[in-house]
Amino acid sequence: MAGLEALAALETSGSNPDVTLLYDINGLAEDAPGWFDRTMEFVGEYGILLGLVLVVLWCWWGARRRDTLDDAASSVAAVVWAPLAAAVAVLVNVPIRGFVERPRPFRDHEGLKVLVDGKNDFSFVSDHATLAMAIGAALFVAHRRLGLAAIGLAVLEGFCRVFMGVHYPTDVIGGFALGTAVALLLSPLATALITPVARAVGRSGRLSWLVWAPRRTPAPAAAVEIPEARGGSDEERDLAA
Repeated sequence: MAGLEALAALETSGSNPDVTLLYDINGLAEDAPGWFDRTMEFVGEYGILLGLVLVVLWCWWGARRRDTLDDAASSVAAVVWAPLAAAVAVLVNVPIRGFVERPRPFRDHEGLKVLVDGKNDFSFVSDHATLAMAIGAALFVAHRRLGLAAIGLAVLEGFCRVFMGVHYPTDVIGGFALGTAVALLLSPLATALITPVARAVGRSGRLSWLVWAPRRTPAPAAAVEIPEARGGSDEERDLAA
């Protein structure tokens, strides 16, 4: 109950750091030109999620290129867990939202510039932030460099949600925590279950390319036939005779 009371205080206290940061970030939308606000609306609502899908596909494309099927299956399984982790995290968030029942910030605070209409559901925690960070954390396990890129996109997603006026900063932080927890805590079990399936697909005929596409090594050069030595010049052979 203490946690619910703290969240209730955030909704009404204008001096709370959460509310102050909300106004500071959302105030950037007030001062920005219209085209920039429209761009941020698209990026925050759809663009970053689309970018994360492309990162997942890029990671999957590289995960297949292993020397053995077993290595490829385990790598692909780790990548497949990323979108599955996002789906699980969003499902876990459903009862959390219903339990906390925190209204959207623009319902309790005046002067916010809301860039997206129709947001009538609860605010804590942010689905977009949860989904994005779950993908980022899961990809970090599969591929460090691409995982860091996905985490960077998730952070940008969280900033966009506050910029758009549809979430408090703590909604975003809660989403980051939830997405990371689901992705990392369930990763060992998930990959253990997905890897045998990936291995079976890799051994199949038509669908094997989904799991294993080994690098092609250049074919060995054809041996060049070297003519046998003829034992010297014609002149030397005549003298020997």
